[in-house]
Amino acid sequence: MAATDHALHLTQLAAQAAADKQATDLVAFDVSERLALTDVFLIVTAKNEPQVGAVVDAIEEALFKDGSKVLRREGEGEKRWVLLDFGDIVVHVQHAEERQLYSLERLWRDCPAIALSVDEGVAAVEA
Repeated sequence: MAATDHALHLTQLAAQAAADKQATDLVAFDVSERLALTDVFLIVTAKNEPQVGAVVDAIEEALFKDGSKVLRREGEGEKRWVLLDFGDIVVHVQHAEERQLYSLERLWRDCPAIALSVDEGVAAVEA
């Protein structure tokens, strides 16, 4: 079963919100075949802790305006790796060092990549 249209819509909104705050290395994976709990993982990088916070806030605000509320939030205190669970999608906002250390892309590389259409010329990474 592929990711739902709703999950794909939320992914695009979250990706654009992250790009608007200069997040980099945006990648999204359709994990619906592997996980029953969510359809999409969106992973983005921020340069420092304040930027992690700004990206998290922007994503939450954009999805809230669209009618989605965060169900669970982890890591907000340290602002090194914040996980936002919106049900249909899970967003990982990682400090550059955590992104390199944990390399979530390697864990999910067998899942289909989702093309992201965001302003600022950010494109999806193909699997």
